[in-house]
Amino acid sequence: MSAPFASLEPLEPLMDKCVHCGFCLPTCPSYLLLGQEMDSPRGRIYSMRAGVDGRIALSPSVVRQFDTCLGCMACETACPSGVKYAPLIEQTRAVIEKQHERPAGERWFRRLLFSLLPYPSRLRLLMWPLVLAGPFRSGALHRVLPSRLRTLLELAPEPKLSTRGLETPELTPAVGGVRMRAGLLTGCVQRAFFPEVNQATARVLAAEGCEVHAPRGQGCCGALALHAGEDETARQFARQLIQSFERVPLDVIVVNAAGCGSAMKEYGHLLRDDPAWAERARAFSSRVRDVTEVIAGIEAPRAVRRTMNLRVAYHDACHLSHAQGVRNEPRAVLRSIPGVTVLPIAESDICCGSAGIFNLVQPEMAAALGDRKAGHIADTSPDVVVTSNPGCILQIRAAAQRRGQPLRVLHIVELLADALGGQMGVR
Repeated sequence: MSAPFASLEPLEPLMDKCVHCGFCLPTCPSYLLLGQEMDSPRGRIYSMRAGVDGRIALSPSVVRQFDTCLGCMACETACPSGVKYAPLIEQTRAVIEKQHERPAGERWFRRLLFSLLPYPSRLRLLMWPLVLAGPFRSGALHRVLPSRLRTLLELAPEPKLSTRGLETPELTPAVGGVRMRAGLLTGCVQRAFFPEVNQATARVLAAEGCEVHAPRGQGCCGALALHAGEDETARQFARQLIQSFERVPLDVIVVNAAGCGSAMKEYGHLLRDDPAWAERARAFSSRVRDVTEVIAGIEAPRAVRRTMNLRVAYHDACHLSHAQGVRNEPRAVLRSIPGVTVLPIAESDICCGSAGIFNLVQPEMAAALGDRKAGHIADTSPDVVVTSNPGCILQIRAAAQRRGQPLRVLHIVELLADALGGQMGVR
């Protein structure tokens, strides 16, 4: 039997670190839902090893085993042996996309997603179809739609037929003396569907003395492609993004989407074999910070927060808490707002089911996780739900609506912008 995962041989030292202790099992969303050993991190590592040794073929059942992984990296947080699961699952998915021919319908659907999601201008073209599809977003017609189309309609935000005036300026001057020069990633989904989050980010940073640069020519960071196994596409996006931010001398590159931040912090690894880009990628990644890291790291905040008597349920986005290890900073930002009470959520380490494109390619599993998350959040009776990733916002909103318990879900910078006297967020 040929070894379908032969290209994973350089990663065998990472596989060898797994001692199959099982600490990852209760933290793995797919294992919680499916209860199958092979749908757990240690089960998948066992299959990777079997693939390298040529003991298993790249069959549909093996591919499905890796497709059920959300890539949430909760297993990395739980692992006492320090297994780095991210490069293992990303490289395995790259092997699958290169060597395994998916069914025609699956290939078409994935191609459609990747022809739309990384391009804000194309995403904006969806606004009119979403308006026309309004009658199908609920009721009897909605229930008879195919699951993937139904999920697309459930997740889609309320259409903004015009984003005029919501595009983030290329330069937002600092209030007072300049503390740092910050580049701002405006993103794809964020730029198309949540431009107000980018505006709030720029305003909050400026209020704390940051001169904010948002290069107009920047594109996708490549995170969605990377997490789906399209590694060469991810590298192309990474090179283009690095180049767009190199034109201005910057102290820090700020990201307000957890999935994007986790990918950008790993550009040095992604482009390690490219002599022309390896050092540039490492230099770029060394300056990438989540917006909460920057705000919480400011020793003497300038901007005065007004009192907001709110019960806030904070949802940890997986690619912020697990992939980046950023947990305390968002809570510190929330605690800096007088009157805010941060509520603990049961199973806070378990993914909401968004996970890049997971909720689009595995809608049933994602919906089950979304319902589970929305239920735990609703149990806290919050005034508002706060998180740090656009996919999580859409996923939790949709799940809460489906349960008949609508929740108001905001990005953390929207709440902070309102506390600083802005016009966005809750009142």
